[in-house]
Amino acid sequence: MASISFCSKKKKNKLMSKILVPLTYTGSIELWSHIIKSKEIFIEAHDNYQKQTQRNRLYIHGSNGKLMLSIPVKHKGEIGHQKYRNVEIDNSSNWRLNHLKSIQIAYRSSPYFEFYEEIFLEIFSTNCSNLFDFNKTIFNKILELLDITTSISFSKVYQPNPFFDDLRKLCEIKKNQNKFELNYNQVFIQKNGFINNLSIIDLLFNVGPNSKSILKKIKL
Repeated sequence: MASISFCSKKKKNKLMSKILVPLTYTGSIELWSHIIKSKEIFIEAHDNYQKQTQRNRLYIHGSNGKLMLSIPVKHKGEIGHQKYRNVEIDNSSNWRLNHLKSIQIAYRSSPYFEFYEEIFLEIFSTNCSNLFDFNKTIFNKILELLDITTSISFSKVYQPNPFFDDLRKLCEIKKNQNKFELNYNQVFIQKNGFINNLSIIDLLFNVGPNSKSILKKIKL
């Protein structure tokens, strides 16, 4: 398949309006900025599961700084690769309540906490045992909250080199280097300073309906 770099400028710009993104646990501000600026979105649905990524992790701004929340999953050993779509959540611990409490403590004094609290109470009360399906539920809810009506599809097969903008690496924590400028008021900004590129829920709780306009203005 030809590389996108060989296309004409006009055709390249058209193709760049299509993006391939990972399905993550809420998703980072950077990821949602790409999504909100794109005309067509494909969600990767046939990748292998990898540990220590945003597939099962999110970051919020807690009282002591950057706080990671991680969904426990069941691992099937070292034989072969496990498909992300097949990964089961390990519900032997009360991780849902712990995540919910952490979010409530971090954002209960934010301007839009009461506006969104019931939504997250509903999300964390679900009994979904599949990680991909759980993340899909959250993804759809955030689409609704941000009023995004862009065309969205799931990939049919895994493509190592897709013929449009490949953003699947944004789920890899170590490669997500926050290379963009952003500033808004955060609950613990006076104590910890501004923390960039957290989960999209940090932006929602702090700026509410203005999240969409802020995401559009980010220069990536």
